[in-house]
Amino acid sequence: MKINWYPGHMAKTRRLMIDDMKNVDIVCEIVDARIPVSSRNPDLFEITKNKKRLIVLNRADQADKNMTAKWEKHFKEQGYFVIITDAQHGVGVNAFKTELKKIMAEEIQRNIDKGMVGKAIRVMVIGVPNVGKSSFINRVLGKKSAAAADKPGVTRAKQWFSLGDGIDLMDTPGMLPSKIEDETSGVMLAFTGTIRDEILDIEELACEFIKTITDLDFNIFVKRYNITKEEDEIPYDTLTRMAKARGFLLSRGEYDTERMAKVLLDEFRSGKLGNITLEVPN
Repeated sequence: MKINWYPGHMAKTRRLMIDDMKNVDIVCEIVDARIPVSSRNPDLFEITKNKKRLIVLNRADQADKNMTAKWEKHFKEQGYFVIITDAQHGVGVNAFKTELKKIMAEEIQRNIDKGMVGKAIRVMVIGVPNVGKSSFINRVLGKKSAAAADKPGVTRAKQWFSLGDGIDLMDTPGMLPSKIEDETSGVMLAFTGTIRDEILDIEELACEFIKTITDLDFNIFVKRYNITKEEDEIPYDTLTRMAKARGFLLSRGEYDTERMAKVLLDEFRSGKLGNITLEVPN
């Protein structure tokens, strides 16, 4: 299932990031804990390579706790600083300011020695669309300042905010890779709602999701939809049985698989299928 979606404002965002990089001290990258590889934009690696990097594993409440711990260890071994958060409910965000001050301790002391007491640490917050970036910023600010919604592409322009205690944040629009080379990554982003459902075949996407979860743990479907696992069943037939279990009946005895596809993906995105991590660290 090939996916490519790159709204025009993202090209502008990339240019702005390059221009603004010289004005920031550290880059904070918000990552979806359910898909920690696919929710990172490789285009940003080159842009931010000379800056210290803090990775925030967000949406941890919807991810597998043990797997999130493995991802934390994985990123730390690669030299990143890491915190784990659930920005929607405010869990873990209090560690952000403490971690920043620890990471920037040498620079803060250097400023003090130069008589520049109170000089702000400038943080650029980046991430692909729909990883909870604006929700995270609102939580650390303690007020609703950044536009947030459970859909991609809400933030369209950079915004500066003062966090207090000598920390300034720049919120940037979510930016996807200019070209999604890895088909699997594109599909993972579509599962989580990062790529708009309107440009996709929703039943095809749901079938890809069924295939992915079947390889992971079919019992997720057994518990939620009260269906049994049938050997060698194609995903569309599983989707049909889910529609039957939910009573999504059309005329002439047919089942509404399109409606079921939307429900299935919505229930994954809202966490109703349980705590699921779709990617495993190497």
